[in-house]
Amino acid sequence: MQTTIKTPVSFEGVGLHSGKPARATILPAAAGNGIAFRRSDMVLDHAMIPALWSNVRQSPLCTLLENRYGATVSTVEHIMAALIGCGIHNAIVEIDGPEIPILDGSSAAFVRGILSRGVQHLGTPVRALRVLETVEVRRGQAWARLTPHDSLMIEFDIEFEDAAIGNQKKILNMSNGSFVRELSTSRTFCRKADVDMMRSNGLALGGTLENAVVVDGARVLSPGGLRHDDEAVRHKMLDAVGDLGLAGMPILGHYHGFRAGHALTNDLLCELFSRPRSFETLLCDETTAARLPGVGVHWGEIPAVA
Repeated sequence: MQTTIKTPVSFEGVGLHSGKPARATILPAAAGNGIAFRRSDMVLDHAMIPALWSNVRQSPLCTLLENRYGATVSTVEHIMAALIGCGIHNAIVEIDGPEIPILDGSSAAFVRGILSRGVQHLGTPVRALRVLETVEVRRGQAWARLTPHDSLMIEFDIEFEDAAIGNQKKILNMSNGSFVRELSTSRTFCRKADVDMMRSNGLALGGTLENAVVVDGARVLSPGGLRHDDEAVRHKMLDAVGDLGLAGMPILGHYHGFRAGHALTNDLLCELFSRPRSFETLLCDETTAARLPGVGVHWGEIPAVA
């Protein structure tokens, strides 16, 4: 059955790029609503922004959604990943401004909030998207690909000059509580040189060593170091889970990204939906539903690292 959160839960912090205070509240929603963002600081008729691939306004630094009235909400990938990873199919995320709070740079706080309230099962079967044939997009050396699989598989390769990151590769099946256990605590990361450049351009004003992993060559500048030796690739996988959630329904397929980012994953969804024969939608039976992200996840699966 489709799900929603049982009762509302709120999160307060600052926007990563604006540096301004931000408050987001996840609210229950009816079956068939899907996930949507609602700007509480805007006129009601213009405030709703469905969390769909077709509403993405591509940005190199985050995932930004925009509706037909020009209302935007940015940095949605971490809260989207938490909702998908906890098996939430329907929710309204009310936000008092244009940017979701960055919190600690991972999905951990969002996951804790969702699981503290519990998952409500609704009386309507969940519909999933099953990939039927390979779809691939490229930008220079970077590429992203979806191939058929009976659950959501996430695979990622990254290559960075900084020795603190280097070359990393990981693959995980997102069935059940895998997202919560393996990915939810991994923080966004960046190079110190990139931070300096972004700040000189008025970006990353809310970024600190507490809400991002900052590296400089072989050094990790953030206090406490890494939560995982491969935290960087795990975070890229976390981002991919959130960005794939903009398909509007759970995906049954194998995602593989090489040097990919938010824009390339959105390119991939655009390509997928432009090729109707490359996928099908289906009502999930019990066996199929059991393979979806978040099924059976519980509080004890949240890592103690965050």
